[in-house]
Amino acid sequence: MSVACPTSHLEPGVVQAWSTPVTGLLDIGCYPTGVDRICEVIAADFRAATFSSYPVEAVGRWKNRKLLTNLGNAIEAVCGPHERQGPLGDLLQAEGEAVLRAAGLEAASAEEDRDRRADLLHRGEIAGQTRPGGSSWQSLRRATGDIETDYLNGEIVLLGRIYGIPTPANELLQRLARELATTRHAPGAVPAAVILERLEEAGHTLISL
Repeated sequence: MSVACPTSHLEPGVVQAWSTPVTGLLDIGCYPTGVDRICEVIAADFRAATFSSYPVEAVGRWKNRKLLTNLGNAIEAVCGPHERQGPLGDLLQAEGEAVLRAAGLEAASAEEDRDRRADLLHRGEIAGQTRPGGSSWQSLRRATGDIETDYLNGEIVLLGRIYGIPTPANELLQRLARELATTRHAPGAVPAAVILERLEEAGHTLISL
């Protein structure tokens, strides 16, 4: 299943769903490809429960696009949500796309993703507030001691090592996010400019868009 569901969980027993007019997009398919009757039934149940959900023949393409999108979660956690859109995010995306190409893993395009979200996935307000940050940001905010970046940016780093693609930006963000999680630091502790400077000082050849 490819999941796009902007929610927040910052205190026990409280989950806030920020998307409007649907709660999220939950497209489903068989592994590695195809759809079956179970997919159709589950998708119909989700559609009856405030979600947009459809069977998808090649759901792996959409899961790979979600992985690329989620690389920016580490920026939110380490640098703050306001830093997600910018040169550091471009570097993470470019490394991720290069790695997936080398691994022969197809991803839905950014344009396809925008078309799928269309007018369905808009972040609304709850009690006059907007969503403060994504899932990785929330892990640091709750001081859980753990964070998901090992399975997001870390996946790109692992595939980069396997296929000989440099991933210095993803590797640094993965390490910084892990350090902040284990030391129970609050999110947004490191400015994006500082990370870019560290990458340049280390002499890394950065992949750019």
